[in-house]
Amino acid sequence: MRILDTIENLPEAFRGSAVAIGNFDGVHKGHRAVIGKAGHVARASDIPWLVLTFEPHPSSVFAPHEEPFRLTPDAAKARYIGELGIDCLVVLPFDMEFSHRAAESFVTDVLVSGLGARHVISGYDFMFGHGRRGNCELLLRLGAEMGFAFTSVSAEADADGTTYSSSRIRKLLQDGDPRGAEAILGRHYAIQGVVQDGNKRGRTIGFPTANVALGDHLRPAQGVYAIRAAVVSDDGDQASLEWLNGIANFGNRPTFDGADTLLEAHIFDFDEDLYGRPLRIEFVDYLRPELKFNGIDDLKQQIATDAYQARQILLETRPEPATAEILKLNKKRAFQ
Repeated sequence: MRILDTIENLPEAFRGSAVAIGNFDGVHKGHRAVIGKAGHVARASDIPWLVLTFEPHPSSVFAPHEEPFRLTPDAAKARYIGELGIDCLVVLPFDMEFSHRAAESFVTDVLVSGLGARHVISGYDFMFGHGRRGNCELLLRLGAEMGFAFTSVSAEADADGTTYSSSRIRKLLQDGDPRGAEAILGRHYAIQGVVQDGNKRGRTIGFPTANVALGDHLRPAQGVYAIRAAVVSDDGDQASLEWLNGIANFGNRPTFDGADTLLEAHIFDFDEDLYGRPLRIEFVDYLRPELKFNGIDDLKQQIATDAYQARQILLETRPEPATAEILKLNKKRAFQ
């Protein structure tokens, strides 16, 4: 997969493509239906398969002081989209100037002149352009006038008929329901960050922890989680990730009167130096809220109980498939 941050002088190999367009934060099942539809069109027509998205997320441009909300910051979003097997990902810079572009101008300058799109695919609720005047009806009409086809992909929903959405995933995570979020994401919610130096209290009580930088990731409910963690290699090779079981506390460490909110992961049966290395943490299940204990002994006893419960849960939970397997499965689904 090629990743481009401009449409100027777009390589000819990617012109005339089937283009899936959207923000795609989370790359959840609904997003994958849109991207997969573009893949089906591309392969059936023997044209390139392209995804067009934007960074930073428009919401962070319009409300820069809001709490972090991203399910998949830019690198994670690119990784999950890449696993679907697309040919090219175009990530256009989004700022206030871009936001004032008229919807018709976006279609003419970006989709037609810039990409030479032959077929545009979006979700049923996609809106774009200044004042959010652009929508599926406009894309259908302008496509007929300018020579590209347009397909709107209907909402994907669970068995209860509730539509998959990024906002629903955020609510589930903030309510302490990572399994509910997993059902929509199609994978565990994950945070990847560099391991930072901490106060090393965990090591002194027999449970060393890795403090992971949170960056732009959404903050889930505070509390203790059963997790899987993997050290990410310098070359970013996804197939070589080794997933290890553990527990994590996300919160303020009230027993120690902590002020900062931290994500601290304890990996079972592991004692390597992780400082300065990127660690990916998958939230498998929520064990309990964060509590303040009367002393260190009570805390140690509770952590031991948490660890036992987490081990049991993780034994019964299938690990995430290797990247190569994800790629194979998603390609198969996209073309069925």
